[in-house]
Parts: sequence; structure tokens; C-alpha cells
Amino acid sequence: MFDFTSFGVILLLGGSQFSTLEVEIYLRVLKLPNLPLAALLSVIQLFFTIIFSIIYSRAINRAATQTAPRFSIARKPKTLRERIFVFAVYCLLFTFFLLPLISLPIRSLTRLEADRGQRAEVQYGFTTDYYKELFINRRGSLFYVPPIQAAANSLGYASLTVILSLALGYPAAYALAKPTRLERILDPLIMLPLGASAVMLGLGFIITFGRALASPIFVPIAHTLIALPFVIRALQPALATIPNRLRESASMLGASPFRVWQTVDFPILSRATLSAATFAFTVSLGEFGATLLLTRPEYPTIPIAIQRFLSQPGGLNYGQAMAMATLLLLLTTASILLIEKVRITDEL
Repeated sequence: MFDFTSFGVILLLGGSQFSTLEVEIYLRVLKLPNLPLAALLSVIQLFFTIIFSIIYSRAINRAATQTAPRFSIARKPKTLRERIFVFAVYCLLFTFFLLPLISLPIRSLTRLEADRGQRAEVQYGFTTDYYKELFINRRGSLFYVPPIQAAANSLGYASLTVILSLALGYPAAYALAKPTRLERILDPLIMLPLGASAVMLGLGFIITFGRALASPIFVPIAHTLIALPFVIRALQPALATIPNRLRESASMLGASPFRVWQTVDFPILSRATLSAATFAFTVSLGEFGATLLLTRPEYPTIPIAIQRFLSQPGGLNYGQAMAMATLLLLLTTASILLIEKVRITDEL
């Protein structure tokens, strides 16, 4: 389901021959305007998303009564075949996950220099010019935004997304923790944003609200809809483990509903809440598809700023895109480490 939302990677690496539904929707909205065709493609994607949402919800409901094992099944590899398998998995993870993340900051600090001697050779030299150029508006563009402001926009949208997604996620998770027949029907609909393309969501906002999209508040609203399934799935298992007898005992002792939630529910839900907030924050921080359609030119996020650099020719713009992507990587890493530190402190 989540693969349906893969827009930025396909747009950057896929090319026309590997174009997917969400890329075609984007092209028919902005590049080759054809809103009826874009809407038809969105309906097709939504149809398959609903089918997979129903299958997913039924599978989760059937497995809800299963309990997690109380023992660890992890062990060290013993045979040569097991060692080779583990080594191969490590190599794959390093090649396709760690290596791109490591090469990005290294390449952002490296400039290619061509040797003008008898033999043309390419040499690498250390430079910080790409980062310096981020703070210079050489073309005098009216829509130039310093990286600090782009980072502030991203953090502001992410903070609002956390607040909105938790405010909506808690009631939905409470309803789905012990679902009735109505909640079982609504469960697949709540999961739709998990598989619905962010571009399709942005198109829906454009068709529905039109000129009202001039307000930047629609960006965190769209981010909230995208992050909501993750928030609900993080809160729902924890809510299902709270015994009703604890709530009933607190009520019999005279506690108000809010006091019951404060003293009984929240201590059990604190870690799940932090996990849900982490999901919402990181999803908003890196969200690209819906933001590309909804954001105002004067309020770009870091992913939008990266896209602006990549859309312009020249090695300098390419270098600035890598520098901005490195800043996003550092910002995301710092945010996750900060949340992890708060979680560990809470456990201690």
C-alpha cells in the first residue's frame, strides 16, 4: 500500500518508461494540464487502494488476539550457509541504504575539477561553496527563500502535523481498539491515506478548495491525513492492552473522565504517543508529493527547495540540491535522536 505513495523517488530516478500513476497524475496537473484525466487516474488508484485497505484491515482484526512471544528467537548464525546469508543481508543494507546516505554529505562537500593538461582527467576537491551559495540570491529571484527559512517552514508544518494527527488519531484509535461493526467498516477508509498517493490527495484539495489554497494551513492538513494511519496504528495496540477494570476502579473512586485518562490511560500510552508523534513528524518533514501541489512559492519546505534546485540546469544547482538534502538529512537525524533521548529519559 505504501508503495502507491512513492512519488519523489520515481519522479527523480524512474524516467518516462517507468512512470507510475502518481507521476502521471502530477504531470497531468502541472506539466500537461488535463484535470479530467488526472481525476480518472486518481479514481483507478483509489479503487485498488480500497481493495488492499479492506484486505489489510481484515488481516489485522484476525491477528488482534495474538499475543507477542515472551522470549527472543534471535540467535547467532552457526553454519556457513547462515553466515553467508547474514553477510549478504548486511551487504545489501549497506549498499542500498547506508551508502547513499553516506555519499550524499561527502559529495556535497566535493567539487569536480577537470585537469587542463595533456590528458583530460577529473579530480575531486574539497569545497564549501555549495553551502555558501544557499545563502546568496544571485539571480535576484522574488521567490528566493534562505535555507533557514525553508527549515523553519518544514519544522512549523511538522509541528502542526503532530498536533493535528494526535488530536484526530486518539479518538480514531479509541474507536478501533474495541471496534463495533460500524468501526470495522470505517477502518479501511481510515487506512486509505496509507496507500493513496499524496499527489492524488493534493489534486483533491485543488479541485475541492480552489482559490482557498492560498492559505498555507492546507499543507499541514494534507500532511496530517498522510500521517494519520501511522499514528492510529501506533496508538491502537497500546489502547487495546489497557484493562477496563483500571478505568472502572478510578471512576468508582470519583475520578473524572479526564482524570481517568490522565492517571490510567496516558502512562500506558506515553511511549506509543511518542512513537506516533515521531511518525507524524518525520512523515511531514520529508513529504513531497502533496506539498508540491499545495505549497505557496514563498513558503517552500526543504524537499520543495531541493526540487527547485534539481529542476534547474548546471553543476552549481546540482551541488546546492545535495547541500540542501544534506541539511534535511541532518535535521531529520537530529529530530529522531532528540525524540529517542526523551523516550529513554522517560523510561528511566
